[in-house]
Amino acid sequence: MTDQQTPKPYDVEVTVAVSRDRAWQAVTQPAVLRQWFGWDYDGLDAEIRHIFVDEATLRAPEQMGWADGSYLAVTGDDDRATVHVVREGPRFGDPDRYDAIEECWRSFLIQLRHYLEEQPAGTRRTLYLTGTTTGSRALAAVGGEATRVGKRVAWLIDADGHLVVVAGRVPLDSRDTDRVEVTVSTYGLDDAAFEVLQKRWTERWAPVARDARVTTADTPAP
Repeated sequence: MTDQQTPKPYDVEVTVAVSRDRAWQAVTQPAVLRQWFGWDYDGLDAEIRHIFVDEATLRAPEQMGWADGSYLAVTGDDDRATVHVVREGPRFGDPDRYDAIEECWRSFLIQLRHYLEEQPAGTRRTLYLTGTTTGSRALAAVGGEATRVGKRVAWLIDADGHLVVVAGRVPLDSRDTDRVEVTVSTYGLDDAAFEVLQKRWTERWAPVARDARVTTADTPAP
């Protein structure tokens, strides 16, 4: 079995200023998961149920695991919790090679922390921007000063107060072009306000990415 065929071990975590019980609820209750996990598309509810209900096995208090050996654990106390997602295994080859699940968790835990700590009001609605570009062009389109989390993920709160997470298949400081994904999480917007925001982001994204798309709950997943 080659290095590229072997699942890459990873260890991703985030610390949030909420109780351990509140964090555990956020990773086990489908209605709460929908407020932070992934992005809106026509299959999100089914995906959440598949990952966190049908396929997950409770292994210990505040710990769930999956068939590939990966697990999610919540530790902490009444004031602070750490959500830890791990896939164990031998570490060899390039430790920085891309692993889709690892990078998704990196992005999603940023979204979890935002939801738990900021406690935004209303239902989450997202814009999911995809296309081929460089990390620098994507970050320039997003605007503002982004905080890096690893080499491929960055986040910021935009001028409208929305969480924006940028994730690339290659490091964001690379000059290579590859697929970049941007998730804009909004809360409590009505249809009119969301439509205005969608138009604004579509106009911003289209000039910087080849095959640019903006996915919402009303459009098929790319």
